[in-house]
Amino acid sequence: MNATRRHFIKLSAGAGVAFGFGVRSTDLFAKKSMKPLRILILGGTGFIGPNQVRYALSRGHKVTTFNRGKTHPGELPNEVEQLIGDRNGQLDALKDRQWDVVIDNPTTLPAWVRDAAQILKGNVERYVFISTVSVYGEPKTGPDENAPKEQYEGADPYNETLEAMKASGYKTYGSLKALSEKETEKWFPGKTLIIRPGLIVGPRDETDRFTYWPVRIDRGGEVLAPGASGDPVQFIDARDLAEWTIRMVESGETGIYNATGPAKPLGVGGMLDEIKAALKSNARFTWVTEDFLTHQKVEAWSDMPVWAGKESGLARAKIDRALSKGLTFRPLAETARETLAWFKSLPQDRQSKLRAGLTPEREAEVLAAWHKQNM
Repeated sequence: MNATRRHFIKLSAGAGVAFGFGVRSTDLFAKKSMKPLRILILGGTGFIGPNQVRYALSRGHKVTTFNRGKTHPGELPNEVEQLIGDRNGQLDALKDRQWDVVIDNPTTLPAWVRDAAQILKGNVERYVFISTVSVYGEPKTGPDENAPKEQYEGADPYNETLEAMKASGYKTYGSLKALSEKETEKWFPGKTLIIRPGLIVGPRDETDRFTYWPVRIDRGGEVLAPGASGDPVQFIDARDLAEWTIRMVESGETGIYNATGPAKPLGVGGMLDEIKAALKSNARFTWVTEDFLTHQKVEAWSDMPVWAGKESGLARAKIDRALSKGLTFRPLAETARETLAWFKSLPQDRQSKLRAGLTPEREAEVLAAWHKQNM
């Protein structure tokens, strides 16, 4: 995994619509499950977790969360049973309890799966592990679920820590996730559901991945657009991912699934045009070649979020299996408008410091250099 992608990972640690964003039933929330399930969510207060909680409750399930109680305290609905602990050795709250399924959201380290599984084995029927397409490394073509995964090259994966992974520049992120997948299958053979999302976007994404584009396009004027209009992009709204995960749990599904969108191939130009239309913006896109951006040290993923640049294989993941199991997508316009509304609700000092994308000053510099070269 190259430095650009590691930097980007660091930033991250409906009705039928244009561009094939699929069909999303408007009554998904209204339907109750035939059999209420007891669902344990490890995490539950970050990005996708609250959406899982809300959707599961709406469908009649009983939800328990397990976390440190430090992220967004007090936000979970009163119906949720909240267990306090830490994946680093403080798991007593999980002992002598039974659930139908556990959803593991935050895990990167194999030891975290091992330690939780030792307690939960025999007390949980199925283990759902939220992984990542980063397990594929830097594929040259769009990976399906059988594509080769990154290989761990460290001394002992069970001794890895989040601090060590961060200090390494996230070099081991994909391989540790791959090993964590294996750990779930080791402890829960035949009872494991592994979901590999691509770029997760939408309201409450504190990394500003994707958010950069609605914010920048809403500001209007001349907007630097990266590469070529047809360069592929893939992403999934956190709410679509969370809701599909709960439906997969209800169906008793197991196996491995890539989970990203849209349903049909989408280029970065189509994405930008759709966001512009949704926001009724006066933005004007100036397309700047990949070679020029490289010369200007403007990086895909981080400086130009969502756009994969030379690593286009990352934006071509095969999602046929997930689509066959009912993965649906809300309209891109909805995601764009609601992401922008969420961002504008944040304190002004937070709004002034986007965590991904070019600053206005840097964008202006690159555009000026591009126009000068092409006079």
